[in-house]
Amino acid sequence: MITCYLKYVIDPYKLEEFEHYAKLWIPLVNRLGGTHHGYFMPHEGANNIALALFSFPSLAAYEAYREKMAADPECQAAFAYAGETRCIISYERSFMRPVFE
Repeated sequence: MITCYLKYVIDPYKLEEFEHYAKLWIPLVNRLGGTHHGYFMPHEGANNIALALFSFPSLAAYEAYREKMAADPECQAAFAYAGETRCIISYERSFMRPVFE
């Protein structure tokens, strides 16, 4: 299993817009084969950092998701919403593997 860790730099004046964007993606990732673990919004500390975590059985499964996502109208609408609202300033994507026991 791999987990995608996304660190967003967001516009702190557009938290509502980013939260809407986040809520669009959770069911999309789940529908396209991943397991979304949620978005984490600023609360205390930095007011412009948000995180997202979602997992796939393998990196190959993630790549298949990326192909499906590119052709999915709902995914494209979510990207368009972020572009229109400019709620995301930048993001970093990393892949992690879990260690349980």
